[in-house]
Amino acid sequence: MKQVKTTMAGNVWKINVAVGDAVKAGDEVVILESMKMEIPIESEVSGVVKELLIEEGSFVNEEDSLMHLEDE
Repeated sequence: MKQVKTTMAGNVWKINVAVGDAVKAGDEVVILESMKMEIPIESEVSGVVKELLIEEGSFVNEEDSLMHLEDE
């Protein structure tokens, strides 16, 4: 199963995708707020969002999985 992970710790400010959406590598899928800055998180893989593991306002640590993707 493919995963999208965060590269840094922070609060999830905005989720730009929903379950069932198609995502391409390089798409901005989540925006984190860290150190009073907005940090865009891009998917490194393509696929369809199968499961979101986060909610807006939740806190994530570096390398946490944000969502699972399955092949289109």
